[in-house]
Amino acid sequence: MTARQAGQTGQAAALAVRPVGRLLWHACSQTNLSVGVYGIYALTNAWFVARGVGPDALAAVNLVAPVLLILGAVGTTVGVGGASLVSRRLGAGDLEGAGRAAGNTFVVFWVTALVVMVAGLAALEPLLTVLGAQGEVREYARDYAVVLLLGAFAATGFSSLVRAEGRMVFSTLMWVVPIFVQMMLDPVLVLGLDMGVRGAALATIGGQSVSAGMSLWFFFVQRQRPYRVGLKQLRPHPSTVAAVVTIGAPSFLAGFGATLLVVLANNQLAAAGGAVALAAFAIASRLQTFAAMPHMGIAQGLQPVAGYNAGAQLWPRVRRARVLALRATVGYGAAAAAMLVVLAEPLVGLFVDDGAVAGESVTAVRIIAAGLVFSGVTPMVSSYFQALGQARPSYALSLGTLVVLKIPLLLLLGAFGGPGVWIGLSAGEIAAAAAALLLLRAQQAPGTGRVGS
Repeated sequence: MTARQAGQTGQAAALAVRPVGRLLWHACSQTNLSVGVYGIYALTNAWFVARGVGPDALAAVNLVAPVLLILGAVGTTVGVGGASLVSRRLGAGDLEGAGRAAGNTFVVFWVTALVVMVAGLAALEPLLTVLGAQGEVREYARDYAVVLLLGAFAATGFSSLVRAEGRMVFSTLMWVVPIFVQMMLDPVLVLGLDMGVRGAALATIGGQSVSAGMSLWFFFVQRQRPYRVGLKQLRPHPSTVAAVVTIGAPSFLAGFGATLLVVLANNQLAAAGGAVALAAFAIASRLQTFAAMPHMGIAQGLQPVAGYNAGAQLWPRVRRARVLALRATVGYGAAAAAMLVVLAEPLVGLFVDDGAVAGESVTAVRIIAAGLVFSGVTPMVSSYFQALGQARPSYALSLGTLVVLKIPLLLLLGAFGGPGVWIGLSAGEIAAAAAALLLLRAQQAPGTGRVGS
């Protein structure tokens, strides 16, 4: 092994020896930088569409957001499952197993992306109907969805696999560089070339393609790494594929759940408030998504720390990482919610001048902010169980909270119109967080006693 290879292997081994607090700070600062930059892109993308095309186009982009969420959920599913395996294999010293897990992760994603692309294009019109797209909004939605589906293969760069071996900086670059590419393409394509929503979609695909290219270089070309991915590692290994899908599937269910909630909310708003309510939801959801990004960063930062130490059987370090991450996500959520409530009016004013849309958007932002306080708890607890290779608790959180709590609350409260939809979304997040904490307290982890103790 060369000195460079030893250094790269040492980055993974550091996950077992450095103080847990410092590890989490380093990991979460990198992941939060990544998702924070993405959040800025999501807002600027929405701004270019709203200002350059119009409120109907922004409503269309938000209607098609579930398509993007599904593609992201597919990438997250196999990425989280693969990263859990890679972290634990590296912690146990099984480099061959780590390489096989990474290679099989790529294969599963490529096959699934092909299926999503073909099925989505074939059933596009029924899909637009289900999403609630009508009139001029439907035309914009069709243009946007076609481009996203054609770019399905580039929907992820597998930064989670990079983080799994302790390479936090490169994982961050896989987010930051592509997003800057997207932000440069947006004004050129949307405004300069007057491509409208097609230009916004092409900017997204352009940036994703850069991330995918960086991923291919990292895993298939670079040699200074603990393990290699080649043809042998790409050969499907049934038990590895099953583990990747089983462990990662809760992430897909969570993504699918978010998609379903958006679809239900859009349909309720379309019936109750029409284009004004849809545009308000588009703005409020973008601001809420941006504010919630650090929740995702904390959950992603926890994964390699908990997974590697679980593989190395260092259970006190696993428990310490979980406690610190939980404190961080709730503390941040409270601060972010307060900021959204105070700054709702000027933030909404960045997107629209229309009085009706602006007023509805401000109300939506302030009500949805309440759920932001606890919205990071459920994904963090689910990520923790996935890192340990425990799929069942994650299934309970991703599917159980959706079916038992979030959908019923949205349908019940959404019957009262726009404010009811906002309250239903917030109440669902709070109820799901309570369920996640109860499950965390009750669940057992190997060698630790009670996970919640």
